[in-house]
Amino acid sequence: MPEILDQARDQVLNNGVGLDEAGVLAVLNLPDEHLSATLQLAHEVRMRWCGPEVEVEGIVSLKTGGCPEDCHFCSQSGLFTSPVRSVWLDIPSLVQAAKQTAATGATEFCIVAAVRGPDTRLMKQMREGVAAIRSEVDIQVAASLGMLTQEQVDELVDMGVHRYNHNLETCRSYFPNVVTTHSWEERWETLRMVRESGMEVCCGGILGLGETLAQRAEFAAQLAELDPHEVPLNFLNPRPGTPLGDRPVIEGKDALRAIAAFRLAMPRTILRYAGGREITLGDLGTRDGLLGGINAVIVGNYLTTLGRSATDDLKLLDELKMPVKALSATL
Repeated sequence: MPEILDQARDQVLNNGVGLDEAGVLAVLNLPDEHLSATLQLAHEVRMRWCGPEVEVEGIVSLKTGGCPEDCHFCSQSGLFTSPVRSVWLDIPSLVQAAKQTAATGATEFCIVAAVRGPDTRLMKQMREGVAAIRSEVDIQVAASLGMLTQEQVDELVDMGVHRYNHNLETCRSYFPNVVTTHSWEERWETLRMVRESGMEVCCGGILGLGETLAQRAEFAAQLAELDPHEVPLNFLNPRPGTPLGDRPVIEGKDALRAIAAFRLAMPRTILRYAGGREITLGDLGTRDGLLGGINAVIVGNYLTTLGRSATDDLKLLDELKMPVKALSATL
């Protein structure tokens, strides 16, 4: 057994203390022959410190496309030639999407908008949408609306939004290679305000953007410092017309090693499967990740890409004897 796994068993599994940046990098550098043992240890950590339940979430885009930012992976940017164009979703459609999400057994419904930050129109539509959903659907409402002011943070709390998603996307040192229209520090400031407001913090990113393994370890350590309630792990699904549209897809074994490493860095965090797992891992890899540290999934489609069917994901959870987390009474 490699020394780093012995260290992780003692430090993370037994004592609940996550690996530091150097430890994560050591896990990411482990050869393939130790992948099964690494995934098994990450699963044991997840079961000990999080339990067997899996949180299931659906997402819908309230405002799609036409974003003024230049995130190089995103087809919703209005600066690229990618095909997504600006569309707004009306309130009845939003409520219907929430009902469909709840019908899958999901406990979380996230409203997303492709914007730098919300304007008056978007905040008004959010207020109306959240009120309509909460009056008709028994589901928790989360939001992802870009960078916020303190006033907007307070308004979302008042609406009853219980969790805010704002991904750092990648580590601080690599961020300028991915986004140039705003800074990593601006995103961090929004996350700080959200945490202090009492809303749960959901913050993750995308692996396979061109970062090195050392930068991947740096990212895990920075997320651990933030200590978010939830970390969605995306794997780059290259979008035509974007600056990263020709990047190769991350290798499945590397994706699984990263899942395990991020779990060993954050033993108590909800680690959620998000976009790109279908092309990176496929069905077998999806199962391996659920047995290697993952304890939450987004079901159905993502914002601009297709996902696995909700039925397939829920069937797999049942086969693995992983109960879907019950709806929390606390909003």
